[in-house]
Amino acid sequence: MMNEPVKIYTIPTCSDCNFAKRYFKEHDVPYTDLNCEENAEYPKEVYRLTGKQIVPTIVINDQVFVGFAENVSEISELLNKQ
Repeated sequence: MMNEPVKIYTIPTCSDCNFAKRYFKEHDVPYTDLNCEENAEYPKEVYRLTGKQIVPTIVINDQVFVGFAENVSEISELLNKQ
């Protein structure tokens, strides 16, 4: 599996964020949940990574994905290669 866990920037009310976290749990993918409502630095990191303020923003190794549902096939392919 991967040596560095997946990072996911979220807010609690975001359904796509919750979908992503459920997907990672179901597939035994370790991830770090970075709650943008709890830490003011996280939204700044999201903006630096993407130029946007959109959650979920998912970082796997050096690849950044904005949104989960529209990227799920690419994300699962990437995770399967680890």
